Amino acid sequence: MKQESKHEAAGATMRRINRVWIDGQVERLAPIVHPDIVMALPGFTGQIQGREEFLAGFRDFCHSARIHEFRDHDLQVDVAGDTAVVTFRYDMIYERSSERYHSTGRDLWVFQNQGSAWIAVWRTMLDMEEKAA
Repeated sequence: MKQESKHEAAGATMRRINRVWIDGQVERLAPIVHPDIVMALPGFTGQIQGREEFLAGFRDFCHSARIHEFRDHDLQVDVAGDTAVVTFRYDMIYERSSERYHSTGRDLWVFQNQGSAWIAVWRTMLDMEEKAA
């Protein structure tokens, strides 16, 4: 796979992940998440390891919150060999327990190329800010 097409494929995988979880179809993420994925919690206050624990966070959010608006922008894809680092800024308005929140920040994902697919192996969220909307 040429470098340019690797960039495009990694970016397409990131866009797919966002579409799928925002639509509440968390189980569709399983094939593109490594069984041993690690998520460093915001502020590096801890970590989650393993696909099931990782997906549980998405499931919890999807069941307890209603997304009113989600925008991602400033997508950056860097590829070195079979590794891609993908970052983007996000802006989201959601409702939980009858309260609305405005959340912004940067999401950072690391992907490993496995054949023709990019598989998520690591994630964190940076520069998170959340306030009442």
